[in-house]
Amino acid sequence: MDHSLLDNYCSDTTQSEPDLLVELIEKTHSDMGYPNKLSGKTVGRTLKLLAKLASPKRALEIGMFTGYSALSIAEGMADDGELICCETNPRAIEFAQRFFDRSPYGHKIQAKFGPALETIQSLTGNFDFVFIDADKRNYLNYYEAVVPLVRSGGLIVIDNSLWQGRVLEPIENSDIAVDAANKRVLNDERVENVHLNVRDGLNLIVKR
Repeated sequence: MDHSLLDNYCSDTTQSEPDLLVELIEKTHSDMGYPNKLSGKTVGRTLKLLAKLASPKRALEIGMFTGYSALSIAEGMADDGELICCETNPRAIEFAQRFFDRSPYGHKIQAKFGPALETIQSLTGNFDFVFIDADKRNYLNYYEAVVPLVRSGGLIVIDNSLWQGRVLEPIENSDIAVDAANKRVLNDERVENVHLNVRDGLNLIVKR
């Protein structure tokens, strides 16, 4: 069975994202480098539904890029919810902000420029929802940094947790780092998790 055909089928039978997000995808591909960083429809709709189920008042995203996943999460949050996004690319922040300004959900989002680990150190209070989708070599560092900030019962979602299958035979530093993060989650008594083969992998983690 061709798994790409199954992926396409899942996407085709998932309800569509708002038109603004479709436009964001198109503009990201035409105007920005590395458009493959986009989470994509299936992951985006998953994030929206998870946020809707979790009803987070305060959420954190590590690796915002052009704002597709941020708007997906914000769409599922309550109207008074707050989503803090970490991003190191100022051009991506400027790009994303234009779409935030046009979205009925954009007022929930606050983009913070700078290395995510430094931003995390400056944050106080608990988070209900965390999405990790930044540089893979720091996945374990991001995970360890956010777990203490997540309330009991809070949700952490790690994207690209299968890293295009490279976790099966990790060679490069990024492969090794993603695999190490997955194994740390598995053996971390502070949490429970389920690792899903959705697109490029979603590791869903709930803090005990």
